[in-house]
Amino acid sequence: MGALALAACAAVLCASAPARAGDPFADMMAGKSATKGKKLQKAIEKADAHPLGSEQNPVRAAMPQGQRAYLAQLRCSDGKAPEFNRIGNMGIGVFGNIVDSYSVRCEGSEPAASTIYMDMYHAGYRETRSLPGFTLAAESE
Repeated sequence: MGALALAACAAVLCASAPARAGDPFADMMAGKSATKGKKLQKAIEKADAHPLGSEQNPVRAAMPQGQRAYLAQLRCSDGKAPEFNRIGNMGIGVFGNIVDSYSVRCEGSEPAASTIYMDMYHAGYRETRSLPGFTLAAESE
């Protein structure tokens, strides 16, 4: 029991410690990208040579809510909303952040199944472009 209590105390102390400037973990917890400024702009320009939603050009979003909001706006080629679920964390992506992947299914439409990569560490950013083979619904839908 002593080791468990010690671990709990360490976790509380770490959580209450002030965030240091440039601390990648603190940035991540705040939904901020590890890559910033001109470096981020260059990384975005390079990524844009690849299809949006690919591993080389993940959809940028603001936290899990931003990921789900984007996926909820997607429409299959037949105009219907796809089914989607999170596959998991895929490691560090092109913007220096942890990337998630989602399985997206359009039953009876094309593409029938897709894997979409998303980077949720872009505080305040909302993607307005659709993925290849998809459209985006109006926000009020």
